[in-house]
Amino acid sequence: MKPKIELLAPGGDIDAIKAAIIAGADAVYCGLDSFNARNRAANISFDELVGAIRLAHQYDCQIFLTLNIVILEHEFKSLVKLLNRLVNTTLDGVIVQDIGLLYVLREYFPTLDIHASTQLTTHNAGQIPFLKQLGASRVNLSRELNLREITALAKVGQQHDTLLEVFVHGSLCIAFSGLCYSTSASAGNSGNRGRCSQACREEYETTESGNNFPLNIKDNSAFFDLPALINAGVYSFKVEGRIKGANYVHTVIDSFRKQIDGYIETGELTQDGERLYKVFNRDFTNAFLRGDLNQSMFIDNPRDHSKHHAVEKFKASQGDAISVVQIFDAKQQLHADKQQINASVDEKIAHLSIDKIKLTLQFASEQGKPLTLTVITAQNDHLINADNATKTTVLTSQSPMQPSEKLSVDQETIEKRFKNIANANYELVALDTAALTDGLSIPYREVTQLKNDLLAYLNDGIATVPEVTLPKLEHYAKPSGQAPLLSMLICDPADAALADVTDGDIYFKLPDAYKRGCTKYVDFLLENPRLIPWFPAVLIGKDFDVALNILEQVKPPLIVTNNTGIAYHAQRLGINWIAGPLLNTTNSYVLLSLQQNFDCRGAFISNEISKQQIRHIARPKNFKMLYSIYHPILLMASRQCFFQQSVGCEKPRIDNGCMLSCDKSTSIKNLKGDSFAIDKQKAGYPSIYNQDQFLNTEIIDDLSDLFDGFMIDLTDIGAGDRQSPDKITLIKQFEALLSGQSEASQVLANLVPESTYQQYQNGL
Repeated sequence: MKPKIELLAPGGDIDAIKAAIIAGADAVYCGLDSFNARNRAANISFDELVGAIRLAHQYDCQIFLTLNIVILEHEFKSLVKLLNRLVNTTLDGVIVQDIGLLYVLREYFPTLDIHASTQLTTHNAGQIPFLKQLGASRVNLSRELNLREITALAKVGQQHDTLLEVFVHGSLCIAFSGLCYSTSASAGNSGNRGRCSQACREEYETTESGNNFPLNIKDNSAFFDLPALINAGVYSFKVEGRIKGANYVHTVIDSFRKQIDGYIETGELTQDGERLYKVFNRDFTNAFLRGDLNQSMFIDNPRDHSKHHAVEKFKASQGDAISVVQIFDAKQQLHADKQQINASVDEKIAHLSIDKIKLTLQFASEQGKPLTLTVITAQNDHLINADNATKTTVLTSQSPMQPSEKLSVDQETIEKRFKNIANANYELVALDTAALTDGLSIPYREVTQLKNDLLAYLNDGIATVPEVTLPKLEHYAKPSGQAPLLSMLICDPADAALADVTDGDIYFKLPDAYKRGCTKYVDFLLENPRLIPWFPAVLIGKDFDVALNILEQVKPPLIVTNNTGIAYHAQRLGINWIAGPLLNTTNSYVLLSLQQNFDCRGAFISNEISKQQIRHIARPKNFKMLYSIYHPILLMASRQCFFQQSVGCEKPRIDNGCMLSCDKSTSIKNLKGDSFAIDKQKAGYPSIYNQDQFLNTEIIDDLSDLFDGFMIDLTDIGAGDRQSPDKITLIKQFEALLSGQSEASQVLANLVPESTYQQYQNGL
């Protein structure tokens, strides 16, 4: 039996959507003007979305809508208005990042199919059932995974009846998606809100290893790895590119369509992939997929590589050096090829229409017979056979028309009820009431029913879903008179001694990576029951297995986790857990969802949001709200190495030994003079941090009534070559501040001179 493989295309605007459809995409994902993670794309209007759905369905293609950003509290009112419209379309799915929105969709809009965005950083076996429990039917995996890891997760997906998507072509972020705060902290443009300014593509001062674009990596392409992905059990092959145009989309999708179909038909790869180089690219790599993280993944040019490829290909064909004239000719030929691609795509999509269908309504009434509504629709799409271009159907009332002296279903009544038919698929061009007989009536509920029958007919026979209004959330206060408590995060076992100088909670940050079968943290935590395990955001493959073993063997009374896979298993084991700050919690519905679905006991509120945005979050009953007031500002973490392009590294590729033993640090500086610390802890992922620490003492005066606790990070991670303040001094000053000694605020500012709380002021 031939496997079902979905080719999923990007649609940044209507022309790109049309190009994807005509090129053979099985599905297209696109975004509206709001609530999507590609604000820089042209995006489309609601009416254009409905037209695109209608057009796509004529070609057996599906349309998915991206709602893949974190949602702020005040936005749910307008978001629910949008969802009320979407449920009455034939949209095929919504792509979601926010856990609160997942909750709202499952509870109030169950007819909308939910897809978990790559922004949810899904990379281990616990996260798939976590998302399935929240209503997701499919999951888009993190782009950093290799074939072995994808294969293992595909089996988990099958066990939980969850489809898996994998990105197979297009731009690669060097950072883990959903965990990049680079332009959020530096420029106020959050990737979690679709406003990423692409710091990874920026030019920096020439690094020690001689690179000017040390964070820029090549585009991803699995064009020749399709057989392995099919064998791995991947359902959907997703192409990136909503910022790119119709020519790019058509070329890439047409190439992949031919490659997939050719392989399924013949068992061989039939395409050479050369056309992929004729549209925008930064050269290609499949290193993540192959699990070979090497220096060749980087390219010191973030712009279009197609000209360079054309010249190099011409050189290879000549066998020796070529002249300046020949280089010029090669570039001119590429330019001509691109113009031909543009002209060809324009011609192919020119006849595709998303115009509304013309709608005529004809009413007729006669005593003793039902009220009759004749519905005439005229389709403008040239591809539809002329015999089927006009469709007519007749709808009738249940009761016959009877004389009435007081009430009459006349022209005025009909026009009032039907002239504003709310369906984005149709344009009402004529409302004919000439055949209505005055003085006749039926119960008005039947007129309403006739209208509902009409709306259902216009919506492909699907009954109109009634409008949903979210119930008002209850705001539960924390226990009266209870001041927020101070907690702290450590990662050095020697710092466990800090328990002797404070009564506050002490979280112990577990590593990202472990030796296989590692048990030392089990013993350490059992010997130090005061410490609360803190699980990191990324736990891939064996590292997740070891972390899960720690959870199962220690069975602590409480944990903090930034990883939803650990959260899933904590609930199954009956272990109390708190959602960490890297779960990007920005609204009340996240709290409600985590509590109701996974018995979560509390959550750290995102440090990306402002005072006003925090103030309106509703605390569920018996639920703790926490906030980190002092920590290094993580800009990005990566599975790739940041040292290869900054200070250089003698190792040609990253291996497990690098993760466990490397503890380098350096810095890079952009052309504005801003410096960023690159830090690699032993058993941690390479990370980049802001030059300033996050220090927010204002929140203690502003919002102490909302929070049960404030946390300070004493891990020294991200400090670079700066001397960190004495930890005991920091603890005492923060404790003094929480006890009402306001002068401690200035002392802390002096202890941490390079600090900011700009995100708390500006928000998202």
